[in-house]
Amino acid sequence: MEKREVKVSFGKSGNGMGAKLTLPIPFLRKLGITQEEREIELILDEEKQVIEIRKKK
Repeated sequence: MEKREVKVSFGKSGNGMGAKLTLPIPFLRKLGITQEEREIELILDEEKQVIEIRKKK
């Protein structure tokens, strides 16, 4: 398992706020996420307090 620390950026988005984070390209390559195939599933596990990112099948 590889670990990196990143910061979440917050900014105004329309009438509310939005958040973004930058994922390292090596991580995306290992998952097979490219500019052409960039759809992912984002899963929130509130019990474990974990956000999971998976390539959409």
